[in-house]
Amino acid sequence: QVQLVESGGGLVQAGGSLSLSCASSDRFSIYTKGWFRQAPGKEREFVAAIRWDGGSTYYADSVKGRFTISRDNAKNTVTLQMNSLKPEDTAVYYCAAMPLITAESMARTLPNSWGRGTQVTVSS
Repeated sequence: QVQLVESGGGLVQAGGSLSLSCASSDRFSIYTKGWFRQAPGKEREFVAAIRWDGGSTYYADSVKGRFTISRDNAKNTVTLQMNSLKPEDTAVYYCAAMPLITAESMARTLPNSWGRGTQVTVSS
């Protein structure tokens, strides 16, 4: 497992942007990393993932075209750039990691490493 720490959440108006960052403790870039979110009263859902080598990304349909995931393996960070935010994007966002899987597989996998989450609130 790897330790993950999220940052960058906050309050933003609809149509605005936020950038989330996830710092990790892994020394070798073997972890595919992604973001999940959980809104009040709802189940946790997949948002986006990026393969361990940065070679591919995968997004939930609800965020495709608005969110962009990227990583800097030299700095052990993953960033989720969120644009054109909507009130329905309001949730606690969690960084997650799983070794040596594809980005698409993370949408169907229960990762073995999780951060504690950061709140994103989008006002209408």
